[in-house]
Formats: sequence, C-alpha cells, structure tokens
Amino acid sequence: MHRLLYIGIFFELAACTPKHPKPLPGDLLFQVGRSSAMNEAIAEATDNNNELTFTHVAIFFEEGGSDSVLEATSPGGVRITPLQEFLDRAERVKGRPGVVVMRLRDTAGLARSVKRAKEYLGLPYDFSYRPDNGRLYCSELVWESYRDTCGRRIFPARPMNFRAANGAMPAFWTELFEKLGEPIPEGVPGTNPNDMAREGILTEVGRYF
Repeated sequence: MHRLLYIGIFFELAACTPKHPKPLPGDLLFQVGRSSAMNEAIAEATDNNNELTFTHVAIFFEEGGSDSVLEATSPGGVRITPLQEFLDRAERVKGRPGVVVMRLRDTAGLARSVKRAKEYLGLPYDFSYRPDNGRLYCSELVWESYRDTCGRRIFPARPMNFRAANGAMPAFWTELFEKLGEPIPEGVPGTNPNDMAREGILTEVGRYF
C-alpha cells in the first residue's frame, strides 16, 4: 500500500513539473522581457497577434559543454551568455521563464549560422537600429547570421515602425534619438522579435513555462 502511495505521489509530481525543452545549437530563443522603458517601447511599436509579446531573441549553442546563447544586448553588445542567466532575465509566465524555443524547419544550415553569429562577437549594440553600421541589435544579429547556401538572408527585413498603436511616438524613442542626434528610423528596413517569431520558416519546439 505504501509503495503504491509513493508511486502515485511520484507520478503526480512528475505531471506537475514542466519539462524543460532541449534546444539544438542554432535554435532561436524568444524572450518575453521584464518591464523596462525600452522593452515597453518595443512592445508598443511591434505588431502582436500572438499571446505573448517578445522583446528579445537569442541564438542557442553550446560553449565548452555548457548551454549558452549568443545575443546582442543594450548593455553588452554581441556576447555569449549562460543559458540560465538568459532565462533568469525573462519575464515570468506561470511562474517560470517566459521563453519560447523555435527551430528552422530546414535545419541543414544551423551549424553554419552559429559559426557566422560568433564572428560578430564584440560588436556594440545598435541603438540606431540601422543596417550595415557595424553594430547589431538582437534580431539584427539573427537576420545577419541566418543565410542560405548562396549567402542570402533567410529572414525578411520590413519597414520598421516605432509608433504605438494609437500613432503616437513613445517618449523613449524620441529621447533616445535626440541624444544620438539622429532621426528616428521610421520606415527603414529592419526586424523585430515579434515578426521574426511568426515567420513560416520557424516552428515552435518548446517552452520554459
């Protein structure tokens, strides 16, 4: 009787414990960012037909046998981050990290994409959100790294929108570009995590929540 009770408790606990997905090198990890002026401005300006609002994306890979991500962040530029640190930064969804793992339907070029992404390590974060300026923001790192065998980017760039749904320009963007002394790149081709997560070349393979 006691043995049956223990078995029952074991299976109940197992059923209640979320399974962590096991990403493959080259998988993309889309993150629901914690509340900040920058994340809120990104969320306001990007289309969201999903249940979640992604404000960041990173590339999973293994470094020295440890799970890590390649990412472009505003404090650190393009860098390697331990996976657990990346998960800890995410907004909590159901009490767990708000991170979704997505994989290219055609996985043949994943290793090549990771190798290319590593070539950008050390580049500064692209606060200007413009292409080809020697700096990268998070989804721009993915956009530059993932290419077909002919070297063509596989993710599309679309005219960027920095305005909120009501047409107003969030104060964060106005103040940022005033400090940079640059015009807001409204309409300049670019990418964002929300649009990227909806691309048909990707399929969801797991969630951390």
